[in-house]
Amino acid sequence: MPIILPVKGVSPQIPEDCYIAPNATIVGDVKMGSECSVWFNAVIRGDVNSIQMGNKVNVQDGACIHCTYQKTKAIIGNNVSIGHHAIVHGCTVEDNVLIGMGAIVMDRARIGQNSIIAAGAVVLEDTNVPPGSIFAGVPAKKVKDISPELLQGEVERIANNYVMYSSWFK
Repeated sequence: MPIILPVKGVSPQIPEDCYIAPNATIVGDVKMGSECSVWFNAVIRGDVNSIQMGNKVNVQDGACIHCTYQKTKAIIGNNVSIGHHAIVHGCTVEDNVLIGMGAIVMDRARIGQNSIIAAGAVVLEDTNVPPGSIFAGVPAKKVKDISPELLQGEVERIANNYVMYSSWFK
């Protein structure tokens, strides 16, 4: 069974159509949209501040979403894929974004819609990723604009695939 716990009297809000893996952990002030999925060993900790997730967000294996006490919340838009072992911490991720495997997005960063954060990238505090950008590296910098083909072929495809994958486990 997944670990789903209240913190200071506030319980996660998880719609019925979401999939939560048996060893995922979700605690505290977490509000999930419809058709979300939280995969094996993923952790969503709304213990020190709130986490708001849109529809069709997938938090892949070993990923972590957290915040900073009394300073930063995490706001995740619709159709967002958070790759395996990524860390999304106290930031805003707009709609239609792919956070690559092992990437780190720090406090107060803002990831604009229709963007990709490459695998292994480190998005430093207060970084503003413009909509339609691909950022890569340590620290992450813009490498190019995203093409319509890449947006549809990767960002949208992955979000839709995770809705399908979760149906296999329900």
